[in-house]
Amino acid sequence: MPQTDPIPTTLIADGWPDYRLLDSGHGRRLEQLGRVRVIRPEPQAMWSPKLPEAEWDKADASFGPNEKSEEDAGNWRFRRDLPETWPVSYRDLRFYGRFTPFRHLGFFPEQMTQWDWVENCVSKAGNAPRVLNLFGYTGVISLMAARAGAKVTHVDASKKAITYARENQELAGLIQAPIRWILDDARKFIAREARRGSHYEGIILDPPKFGRGPKGEIWKVFEHLPLLLSECKAVLSDKPLFVILTAYAARLSPFSLHALLEEHIGKGRIECGEITLREESGNRLVSTALHARWTP
Repeated sequence: MPQTDPIPTTLIADGWPDYRLLDSGHGRRLEQLGRVRVIRPEPQAMWSPKLPEAEWDKADASFGPNEKSEEDAGNWRFRRDLPETWPVSYRDLRFYGRFTPFRHLGFFPEQMTQWDWVENCVSKAGNAPRVLNLFGYTGVISLMAARAGAKVTHVDASKKAITYARENQELAGLIQAPIRWILDDARKFIAREARRGSHYEGIILDPPKFGRGPKGEIWKVFEHLPLLLSECKAVLSDKPLFVILTAYAARLSPFSLHALLEEHIGKGRIECGEITLREESGNRLVSTALHARWTP
């Protein structure tokens, strides 16, 4: 039988009242997050904006990168006094938007497609599956999984990210939810879990291109992701639900992620492709990341 080649699928994030991609173009995107309107860099938006400049001028804050600093680092410029954080809701789950020293806002709105998918997988399981979230950042997907019935282990190398995740847990009213918040290097943590014989029905990975662990450990996605996935296989339950992988590294491709999951996790149903945001003004899709999702 001839081999079936993977066909990339496009995940489209839209229809979220508290987040709207109003317009994009000239390397920027205009976004509405709850009551706050912002302008952020967007290299993918090489086209021209659809909305008049007057609409862009209504932005409360805009981010300008610092060319001499770390990638994505820079400064926010404000047109009016704004708090550092403000509440955002996604399908009645409340968490914080926040102005960070990078262009990020405390969560990644395009990930709503992944949040829904994981929530659905956990809800269908119906037996309190164990879910491991590596590089968990501020924890929105951890909260979604826990609310759906999972026992979640959330791992991140940033103490500040863990603090933000706990603040989101409190705002969401999920203080009693079964979530372990772990400050650790992802590779070291999962190696220990493998030695301990721990197992998880679901694994979520959202690794950066480059990062540092709490003790200065170096993470390079092209060097370390295959090794990490092999460790993930060792801690995957014999009755697995899913492995989900998101990547923001521009030189990767959906086919790379597909091949990695097939090699290290095993045969199963693997979906791969791009994650996008739908723009309101021109209905254009802004590509933000790549994804691959494995199910048995």
